[in-house]
Amino acid sequence: MKLLESLKQTFINPPSEFSPIPFWFWNDELSKSEIIRQIHDFRAKEVEGFVIHPRMGLPRTMPYLSESYMELVEAAVAEAQRLGMKVILYDEGMYPSGSACGMVVQHNPEYASRALQLREYACGEENETFKLTIDLSQGEKLVSAQAVCKLTEQEITMERTIVLKLEQGSDHIEFTPPNKGSWSVLLLVDTYSQGTIRGVHPGQDDGEPDAPLAADLLNPEATNTFIALTHERYYEKLQQYFGTTIFAMFTDEPDLLGRGHKEGLMPWTTGFMEEFLAGGGREEELPALWFEAGEEAERIRHYYKKLVQARLSRTYYKPLADWCEAHGIGLTGHPAASDDIGLLEHFHIPGQDIVWRYVAPEDDKALTGMHSTMGKCSSDAARHRSRRRNLNESFGVCGREGGWSLTADNMKWYLDWLFVRGVNLIVPHAFYYSIRGERRDERPPDVGPNNIWWSEYAQFARYMKRMSWLMTDSVNGAEVAVLAQASYLPWRIVKPLYERQIEFNYLEEELLLHASHIVDGTIHIAKQRYSIIVIEDGRRFSKACEEMLAEFVQQGGKVIEWKDEKEGLGVIGQQRAFNAEEAEDLVATSLDRINAFKLQPAQPTIRISRITKEGTNLLVVVNEGETSYEGKLLVSFTGTPEIWYPWTGELEAAQYSRVGDKQTIKVSVARRECIVIAWDRLGSVTATVDKSDVEPSELSEQIDKVESFERETRTETIDLSEGWHIDLAACSKELSSLASWTEWAGLEHYSGSVIYTRSFELPDDVREGSIELDLGEVHEIARLSVNGQELGVRMWKPYVFQLKPELLQSHNELQVEVTNSLANSYDGLSLPSGIIGPVSLTITRSK
Repeated sequence: MKLLESLKQTFINPPSEFSPIPFWFWNDELSKSEIIRQIHDFRAKEVEGFVIHPRMGLPRTMPYLSESYMELVEAAVAEAQRLGMKVILYDEGMYPSGSACGMVVQHNPEYASRALQLREYACGEENETFKLTIDLSQGEKLVSAQAVCKLTEQEITMERTIVLKLEQGSDHIEFTPPNKGSWSVLLLVDTYSQGTIRGVHPGQDDGEPDAPLAADLLNPEATNTFIALTHERYYEKLQQYFGTTIFAMFTDEPDLLGRGHKEGLMPWTTGFMEEFLAGGGREEELPALWFEAGEEAERIRHYYKKLVQARLSRTYYKPLADWCEAHGIGLTGHPAASDDIGLLEHFHIPGQDIVWRYVAPEDDKALTGMHSTMGKCSSDAARHRSRRRNLNESFGVCGREGGWSLTADNMKWYLDWLFVRGVNLIVPHAFYYSIRGERRDERPPDVGPNNIWWSEYAQFARYMKRMSWLMTDSVNGAEVAVLAQASYLPWRIVKPLYERQIEFNYLEEELLLHASHIVDGTIHIAKQRYSIIVIEDGRRFSKACEEMLAEFVQQGGKVIEWKDEKEGLGVIGQQRAFNAEEAEDLVATSLDRINAFKLQPAQPTIRISRITKEGTNLLVVVNEGETSYEGKLLVSFTGTPEIWYPWTGELEAAQYSRVGDKQTIKVSVARRECIVIAWDRLGSVTATVDKSDVEPSELSEQIDKVESFERETRTETIDLSEGWHIDLAACSKELSSLASWTEWAGLEHYSGSVIYTRSFELPDDVREGSIELDLGEVHEIARLSVNGQELGVRMWKPYVFQLKPELLQSHNELQVEVTNSLANSYDGLSLPSGIIGPVSLTITRSK
């Protein structure tokens, strides 16, 4: 029990190592005193680190990476060291990474981003010779000239493609169509993409004349120049802090073509044709990157993308990782796409980012679409590559109505969404140095010091610390692996798994083949053990992969393939399903003998992650839905369960019953709540529990036993929806009824706080029961005082407060200070604001 007590104390007061590390936008004229003031403000809210992110708004008088700029960076890092805080350096000015704010191309114009461009010229009639003079600009190279027969504007017949050979020194082509059809001559030209990045100074944003040119990240010489200009500059100034205060360098979604590039381009670099051919590609396949070309087109595009990503990994990510490792820090950040798990190979701290509300509570965005895979993308890359931490750059432009409309409610949802999927380092996007002028609207909102929740931010920081600590140095208990590829994480097949609380991890084909081994029908990789492999699209996987899966099945493992009308895996002994639901049922049936927990009643919005930390079994339970969940959890753990509440740090004994080695625990998970169920080190999983031995009536009896914990009670509810008085500088009045204050004249776009007061009477015997105040619908932050004593803050629904009977009298005074969204003022919106209600007081007594 000493171990469990130690875990509890660390849970309540987690180390600063697990603090959020926010992007800190340096976006204005900077001063040392203001930088230090803001650092102290961060730390006062328990934010123990930051990413120094040079951002649009830096004055031209302070060039990026100049001595004046670097002196302020050093001042910030030195102050962080003095306070015991941590720093991540950002490798660009501003983003995407790899250009050094245009200095790479300034150093050598040939290092500008390159691309393959298709130029099409329609031929004339059959037997009519078509003549074309090849016109190339400076720096361009002809990669291939081909004639294609077109079926439609977007479709060609590849088998009729003709590679045209040019005579040495010639600058023109002659081609006579050999037969009837719509023929075109294609020139495939290696050219500059003309893509840019967003710079840090006025005039350097997208589309502006001084936007910095993007670099050719497929060219190792360009990458070496980037490292020399950026990384070496930081090390020259800050080497005494590397490996201590500075623990990582952040690279941000490098873009091979750059932003605003010419249309219709494919990533390319000088000499890439040789690599394309050496890997098994054919010259005449290149047009399939643009045109439909039958069944082969998909294969060709997959091959090309795989080749490009392998080169990017070799020419960009690996050199960065090698440099970081040689200088005592880690490479972190994230690639451009949400499912680019293969590009995380060289990251010491793999990452991803939630942006643009691609993932969200509404419209099933939590579980559908490519972006729904990003949480598992970084965490599973870390698990299978033995990386201790993985991060997410969270909340960027994630307000539902855009601008400053992001709510604390949504921030909590995003955090839970990430933690239950295994993310354990949060990088909030972003804390703004300044919101002066246009800075306020550059990728809003500020999610820290300049927003309405800043006074309460320590609660968020502690929550992030607790959950990040919990999900670090723990072993995930998933027994299902979903087969994936470097840039392919299937989401359709996993949606029903999430909804049935069947935990899984994405396992890349490359890692299955080269980093895994099979032991008695179980796949071993790092600390993970998988007895079931699930496959959505078997056509994608290689013959070598198929052979390894066949061995896995032969040893007793299970492969479940979702097989639609498309061709899939060969026959290897797998079980086949013909839709996602059938696959889900097969997985659930296969897990029945080993799965350690089951919800009753079923609830598709509950997520559960099973982990073991220092010998202690824990279940992380998250409610991703919009209503509270009340139910039972049937588990196959031993030991005495407890409920840990990571938002508050509170602990309590669980209500449970036991039949043999099975427990039935009463669980209650409110909207926007995460709970942790913990057992002591004796609570080991019974790995071969056979639920077929438990009769349905016995299972029902186990579940019913939990009801014995519930005492008979009587309740009385008092409606407090009327009789409220509001007070603020512009308005003070009695309310006839509760409504959004945007309906009141003059407050349509008001952002700020309004104080609501109301008195009420209580019977003398109230001290005998529990008292709950429910404010109903509120927008957005409510601070409650009762009889002059503050009782707490709620930032999302349910706005429920437990009132201590000893604080109440026969005559009582309620005061609720409500603060609404800044979007009303900053974005000109009229989002609902204030107490909408209904408001009620519920008194519960024992009968």
